[in-house]
Parts: sequence; structure tokens; C-alpha cells
Amino acid sequence: MDGQLTQYLAVLILLGVAIAFAAGMLIFSKVIGKRAKGEPIKDTAYECGMLPEGAGVPRMSVKFYLVAMLFILFDIEVVFLFPWAVVYKEMLAENAPLIFGSMISFLGILFVGYIYALKKKAFDWKN
Repeated sequence: MDGQLTQYLAVLILLGVAIAFAAGMLIFSKVIGKRAKGEPIKDTAYECGMLPEGAGVPRMSVKFYLVAMLFILFDIEVVFLFPWAVVYKEMLAENAPLIFGSMISFLGILFVGYIYALKKKAFDWKN
């Protein structure tokens, strides 16, 4: 039992040092740090001489995230298709109908998903 705990001693020491360092920096900046007592205009963000107006990050439409997720989905399809296409001749010699059928079913399921996304107008950016 003691042998197993000593294996994790270095990790626990590193964790303790990391927590102590983070806490120390926070405390050090709070105690030693100097607060600005100037005008509030000096604390505003400066960018190209313009005063900041509005929100820092504009809100994005849900359609943007939906299209991004669909892009990732169909991009992963290519990731699965590429290795299959590379070794297709070798696999074809072993069991051609099973190999070809499994890939056609995979592409069929993804094609049905693509048609569903088109019918739901998931790719329409204007709405």
C-alpha cells in the first residue's frame, strides 16, 4: 500500500506547488498591487483612439453554430472515407460485397442526414 502511494508523491507535490503558486500570485497582487486613483477614462480600453461602444463580442445566430456542427459532421465523414478508399483494393479481394455494402450503408445514412438538414433549411443563413 505504501509503495503505491509513494508513486503519486511527485504528482501531489507538483499539485501543491501549482496551487500555492496560483494562490500566492493572487494574494501578492492584491496586497502589493497599486490601485489606480486617477480618472475613470484612464481605465477604459484603448483601441485605435475610438471610445469603446456596445458589447465586446457580438451575438451570433444559432444558424451559425448549426452550420458549424453540420460541417464537423460531414468533415468527419471524409475522415472515415479516406482510409477506406486507400485500402479498398486490398479489402475487395477478401470480401467484396460486405465491404462495399457497409460503405454504401454508411454513405446512405449520412446522405439521409444531409437531405434532412436541407429539408429543415439548416443551411439557410438568411432566416
